[in-house]
Amino acid sequence: MRRLGSFAFFVRIALSLLLLVAVALQLYAADCCARDTGENQIREVKLADLPKEARDTLTLIKKGGPYPYQRDGVVFGNFERHLPIKRRGYYHEYTVPTPKSRDRGARRIVTGRNREYYYSDDHYETFRRIRE
Repeated sequence: MRRLGSFAFFVRIALSLLLLVAVALQLYAADCCARDTGENQIREVKLADLPKEARDTLTLIKKGGPYPYQRDGVVFGNFERHLPIKRRGYYHEYTVPTPKSRDRGARRIVTGRNREYYYSDDHYETFRRIRE
């Protein structure tokens, strides 16, 4: 009889722990979903205020190329969630040439499937939505 009592006690403890974990996971998920994805925090930049290279890159994007860099047009993952959260494949990235840079540099334009354009001059740390 004593064994049954300690087993029931163990089961109650285990169920209580599972309940606590479930509640914690729900709170975490709610926090993740409610968190501002940056959509309301993204500043805008006028097309005319962008560097010439960015305006030229945007023209190439709208024409469909040809692009000077092999990685132009690849899917942008938005892993840091600086842009509004969308399904994978929604965003694509393009290099904005940086004068005197020996490589691709840090400047990019990221496009969204709904024809929105974002400019980053610090390798995806910050974005500004391009206002045409």
